[in-house]
Amino acid sequence: MINLSLNKKVIIFGFIFTFFSSFGQSFFLGLFNAPIRNELGITHGQFGNIYALATIFSSLLLIWVGKKIDEYQIIYYSFFVIILLFFSALFFSFINSIYFLAAGIFLMRFSGQGLMSHASTTTISRFFDRSRGKALSTVWFGLSAAEFILPVLITYLFIIYSWRTVWQGIAILIIIFLPFLVLNTIKSIKLESREKKLNSNKKNFKIKSWRRREVIKDYRFYVISLNMLAMPWIATGIFVYQSFISDSKMWDIYIIPKAFMVYSVATIITLFFSGYLVDKFTSRKLIPLMNFPLLLAMFVLFYYDNEISAFIFLGLVGVSNGLANVLGSSTWAEIYGVKFIGSIKALTTAFMVFSTAFGTAIFGMLIDKGFSIENISLIAVIYIVVSLALLLIIRKNLEPTKLRN
Repeated sequence: MINLSLNKKVIIFGFIFTFFSSFGQSFFLGLFNAPIRNELGITHGQFGNIYALATIFSSLLLIWVGKKIDEYQIIYYSFFVIILLFFSALFFSFINSIYFLAAGIFLMRFSGQGLMSHASTTTISRFFDRSRGKALSTVWFGLSAAEFILPVLITYLFIIYSWRTVWQGIAILIIIFLPFLVLNTIKSIKLESREKKLNSNKKNFKIKSWRRREVIKDYRFYVISLNMLAMPWIATGIFVYQSFISDSKMWDIYIIPKAFMVYSVATIITLFFSGYLVDKFTSRKLIPLMNFPLLLAMFVLFYYDNEISAFIFLGLVGVSNGLANVLGSSTWAEIYGVKFIGSIKALTTAFMVFSTAFGTAIFGMLIDKGFSIENISLIAVIYIVVSLALLLIIRKNLEPTKLRN
């Protein structure tokens, strides 16, 4: 690893950090839904409300802590995130009440889904310029690999170990492996470090870097965000309540964990192509396509009950996920520049985390009120269609502000 080029080291750092962010992702925490609910004696809705509340608080804190990545060198920021993730995983293994559950989910969502992915994608977005799309698609393979491996692995580990022991093993892995990774990849990276600065020599203009206070006054930010947030809140509801979906469709308990492999493969294939497409056509032109597969997935979930449909459904979700992962990071850099991308992405990541809380709460509330998964699918369809229509209306106004050198 030491002999690799700096570009490759940054990619490896991003890949591994993205993989480890999975411990705070909904697809992973959803695997522990049933054993925790059974042990604490709580309902789907109660779990969803706790999950949503903890996630909301994590998203609010992320707005402030995420901004600090623009102020500190990435190596120091990364070590802070690693220590917090280690403590969070260890704490999660000691959950024995709804209060500890709320604190545990808050810590895992904040450190895992929030800060780990934020550190990874912000570093990549800032460091790479000409090949930003391919770089982002590569590091998001880390999460896809986790989604492919972990659901089935954890399901089988439950046969051998308690869910608490699994979390303690995760904590040990974090504190042993991740510091070694950081010291051997991004030790020399500074805030001003960039990929070869060829563009500045060939262009007579540069992209204006917007400050966060300017971005929040721009109407385009909110329309794009509505589309960006479709995948997080819908997918989170699906992942957290996968046991409810299996029961509703009368699927075998292992069907959805196995279907996650198709989801992962579809994400990986999409990531492979989307990186090249972004570098060729720009994220601004591709973003209207992002949620079409998710829309089709909702129709599959609505119409079909056969176990095979689980693989088709999650495969389509995987395609949208692959597009969203790359477009969700590169679009902001394209439109608003990279100088203050850390603070901007802290805000958008907080929105994303908040939307996952929204999805969990909505799904849990609707389930407790007797809504079927088919009814919930139609609600998701309406959201996707409305947000996409708004985006199509403003698609010609998504160009960045250019300044003369």
